[in-house]
Amino acid sequence: MEIDEATWLKHYGTKRHSGRYPWGSGEQPGQHGSRDFLSDIEEMRTKHGMSETEIARGFGMTTTQLRNLKTIAKEQKKQADIGMAQRLKDKGYSNVKIGERMGINESSVRALLKPGELDKATITKATADMLKGHVDEKHYIDVGAGTELHLGITRKKLDTAITALEQEGYKIYWVKVPQLGTNHETNVKVLVGPHTDWPELNRNRDNIKSIASYSEDGGRSFDRIQPPLSIDSKRVGVRYAEQGGNKFDGVIYIRPGKDDLSLGGANYAQVRIAVNGTHYLKGMAMHHDNLPPGVDILFNTNKSDTGNKLDAMKPMKDDPTNPFGATVRQIGVPGPGGKKKITSAMNIVNEEGDWEKWSSSLSSQMLSKQSPKLAKEQLGIAYDRHKNQLDEIMSVTNPVVKKRMLEDYADSADAAAVHLKAAALPRQGTHIILPIDTLKEGEVYAPNFRNGERVVLIRHPHGGKFEIPELTVNNNHPESKRLLGDAKDAIGIHHKVAEKLSGADFDGDTVLVIPNPHGKVKTQPTLDGLKNFDPQRYKLPEDSSIPRMTKKQTGPEMGDISNLITDMHIKGAPLDEISRAVRHSMVVIDAEKHGLDYKRSAVDHGIADLKRRYQGGANKGAATIVSRAKSPVRPEERKLRIDPNTGKKVYEYTGAKYIKKTERKDGTVVEKEMPVLDKRSSTKLAEEEDAHKLSSGTPIEKVYADHSNRMKDLANQARKEALATKPLPYSRAAKERHHEEVRSLEAKLNLALRNSPLERQAHVIGNAIVRQKQVANPDMTKAELKKLKSQALTEARNRTGAKKQRIEITDREWEAIQAGAITTHKLTQILSNADLDRVKELATPKSHKLMDQSKTNRALLLLANGYTRAQVADQLGVSVSTLKRSLSEGDA
Repeated sequence: MEIDEATWLKHYGTKRHSGRYPWGSGEQPGQHGSRDFLSDIEEMRTKHGMSETEIARGFGMTTTQLRNLKTIAKEQKKQADIGMAQRLKDKGYSNVKIGERMGINESSVRALLKPGELDKATITKATADMLKGHVDEKHYIDVGAGTELHLGITRKKLDTAITALEQEGYKIYWVKVPQLGTNHETNVKVLVGPHTDWPELNRNRDNIKSIASYSEDGGRSFDRIQPPLSIDSKRVGVRYAEQGGNKFDGVIYIRPGKDDLSLGGANYAQVRIAVNGTHYLKGMAMHHDNLPPGVDILFNTNKSDTGNKLDAMKPMKDDPTNPFGATVRQIGVPGPGGKKKITSAMNIVNEEGDWEKWSSSLSSQMLSKQSPKLAKEQLGIAYDRHKNQLDEIMSVTNPVVKKRMLEDYADSADAAAVHLKAAALPRQGTHIILPIDTLKEGEVYAPNFRNGERVVLIRHPHGGKFEIPELTVNNNHPESKRLLGDAKDAIGIHHKVAEKLSGADFDGDTVLVIPNPHGKVKTQPTLDGLKNFDPQRYKLPEDSSIPRMTKKQTGPEMGDISNLITDMHIKGAPLDEISRAVRHSMVVIDAEKHGLDYKRSAVDHGIADLKRRYQGGANKGAATIVSRAKSPVRPEERKLRIDPNTGKKVYEYTGAKYIKKTERKDGTVVEKEMPVLDKRSSTKLAEEEDAHKLSSGTPIEKVYADHSNRMKDLANQARKEALATKPLPYSRAAKERHHEEVRSLEAKLNLALRNSPLERQAHVIGNAIVRQKQVANPDMTKAELKKLKSQALTEARNRTGAKKQRIEITDREWEAIQAGAITTHKLTQILSNADLDRVKELATPKSHKLMDQSKTNRALLLLANGYTRAQVADQLGVSVSTLKRSLSEGDA
């Protein structure tokens, strides 16, 4: 029998609570309507043979929407049933009688009356109410893939709640947002209110927000990120420049023993501290037990006293989920209902132990100012390590993992060929600098290094060897031991040492600490021409008509003078000429901030003459492979393929053209045919097959060019092998044998994918930052724009907390992968989100030399008795890195 779908379905009216639509009416919301809705759908399906697609089409919706509405109706029916059973129970009915009254069995009654069942039945409403609140507050909400994982609920629950809101008039739109740093776009699924249309949303793409809520009970309730604990400004003292605060600029001294100022057990941390709910302090916090009476926080600044201490602080941003413009970790304890109760005003950005994980390679900017012999040694070590990595990858038996590792390796080798970083020197490490003014100027407190040994400190960037202090380690200094203890990654120095370090301060600046027993790293005394040089001598009067440097100009001007200094070092310029260039760089870096006449400085210091002598012309730029390597270029539009015989990148140019129209002053229009440029920018060294073509012929440049070419050869080898690698067959039998491991890997993948909404939000915010700065700086160069996009994305990721939750693969899970229990697609996803160091360890097993338990126990005893890590490592006959790794794996 044929059914007139329009006639059959017409009594459901329209959406948004019309007629007998699923929301219904009666004693409980939806009590009757939901039952009618479900029974009618069942009748259409069984009695009249209509498919789900036909039923959905009759309602004017998709099958997904229909399924979501069925879920809503079932939840509403269950709510009504629970309510009815509870009311009858309150009247004294037995479970059997309740079942007879409701037409269900006694076990179903018991299930309805089970504690928590009503909560489960109201998940959709709780989720919908949470979404409503966010739309009302933020207007445009990202609800795309991964949002459910970030919220702590299933995708089905989220989609059902969205469908419920759509019945109330809320809308879903898709918006394309460019990905910063790539040529792709991200599709963002956005929930908006009933009165918002797509053009409005598209105009406000930079205002799309992520959901700042999470659920720890599967969607029954939602918590929000909590506002920071704020400190009364009466407890804060400020030491201004006139009082010596400039010597310790950025340091925040904290009175020990104050619970609301706890650093969570750390001796030091980079923090943000809210003050009066309106401002915040930014800097390095460390304990100090000699603060003025009534002062629990003493902030050191290079600013002058205005009579209002809040002027020395930064105003909090108008964003309750990110008032500091940085990702922080809050310190607290479990509170009522499992919610975190914030107990400390210390919002941690980086804490003790974070900096030791930072890269400690040697940059070309530093090493090119040293001897060619040292550069060749350290670049050779870097090459050997890359070559060994490739050999290890070639031994991997899992083809999916091998292919992925080869592709990643090729990218990293290509990057290494451009960035020109060399291997670290023995025992060097990245450390945060903190002031200990009772130390002598030639001393450093560095518990990760041997007492009495000589070390050099290198800050990036630096002007030359004359900005590298060489100090003697003094780990017996009483005040340093009291304030820093066995610091994992901090050193204590006299404030005058910071002045030699390119004018470093103490708000989070780091240095490379390198043992220098044989004097491999060369240093020089501070140049006479830099002593007592004050850039303020170029300060322009307030009423001066001379144009001032803009923020837009600062970057290019600073890059230009930095390249000149590098090129002068490489080409052997005398120190008096380098001193002239460095003095000018000191003026340039402060010109916009302090209103300095940088053009007069350039004339006074003869910069044009130096550029002619070392760069080939007064208006020329980078002139050596080190300064040219990362210079951006924009090739014509092209397509990439890999030569299967050599592994080399081969580009096929499309030859596409466009007509550029230029209007002259007389009103005439000139048309010129121009090549279409590729969307992807590149660098000079990446584009040049032979790195020697970028060299000016100096010995140090030959060292770097040889290294770059050898790294490119490794990348080509990896690409060639990746092309020849075939995938591993998927085995259903293996999946059944390893079902626990497969389920575990899938759960870890879901957790890792929670980052997706935050990453989309980061691109939205990053694009907004770029647009705003482009409006303010319409003449921005392509190189500046590329740099800005990178910075904006980094900043946006910090704001949103976007970061990958790396998947740690266990030995058993690896066995499942090797057996083919994971499909190639899913394994590729897992590898994209995995800790690749762990994957390499599993795929290319090798032994790590760790201490045995007796040595570990002895190490812990020595550390507890006040020995430094370096002293303990020496006593046990191991390296500091082995000691650290053994202790960390013991904790795990």
